[in-house]
Amino acid sequence: VTGLGLGDDYFEGLRADLAAKRDLLCDGLAAAGFAVFRPRGTYFVTADIRPLGEDDGMAFCRSLPERAGVVAVPNAVFYAEPERGRHLVRFTFCKRRGVLAEAAERLAQLR
Repeated sequence: VTGLGLGDDYFEGLRADLAAKRDLLCDGLAAAGFAVFRPRGTYFVTADIRPLGEDDGMAFCRSLPERAGVVAVPNAVFYAEPERGRHLVRFTFCKRRGVLAEAAERLAQLR
């Protein structure tokens, strides 16, 4: 109910903030070597890990916190046929910009 009372300027600011965070994360993932699918309507960025020499998203996501101090979700868990999404992972960008920038720096070390 509170949101319905907010003006358009609030939502435009929110849209601009999320778009900037999305771009920060997408650019960082691309610089780290991921193939990135830039979203237009979600808080998540899907990335293909094959350019990094990886093909098992589940194993990749399990090892990522130790390897880079970053967490991702394997997309295969969302597929009726998990093998079809085996090489895809997703990251969220509804975080503080500093957190996203640091994550991008850490992920760049995977190359």
